[in-house]
Amino acid sequence: MRRASLTDVEFASCDLANLRLFDSRVFNAVIDGSRMTGTTLTECGIRDVLFSNCRADLSSFRFARFKSVVFRDCNLTDANFQGAELGGVRFERCKLTGAQFSNANMKGTRISECDLYGVNGIQSFQGAIVPTADAQGLLFALASAMGITIED
Repeated sequence: MRRASLTDVEFASCDLANLRLFDSRVFNAVIDGSRMTGTTLTECGIRDVLFSNCRADLSSFRFARFKSVVFRDCNLTDANFQGAELGGVRFERCKLTGAQFSNANMKGTRISECDLYGVNGIQSFQGAIVPTADAQGLLFALASAMGITIED
């Protein structure tokens, strides 16, 4: 769907896998316990949305603009946030293994209790807020970006 508008909606335990939204708006929404594998929200405006307990692996949020959005207890393995505006987004207890953040604006993004191993686009984490416990997961990505080889 192109230029769709989803406002004041709740999706609970829905199969939204491979849904494709382009240049659309999702405002004041809750997406809970839903399957979003392969979902694409490219160039979308996403505001005041809670994604909770979702399986959103391989999803794409490329060039999306987020405001007051929370991802809580979501599987975002290999998700793509390339070029996204993520200021003010909160990732809470999410699996972000292999997620792509290249050229994203993450100033003010809060990440807590997340699996960050293998994230890509680590340079975009400038301005993100990450607690000490989560920083360990960024070690390999930071070392790789600096050309450092870590051996066992």
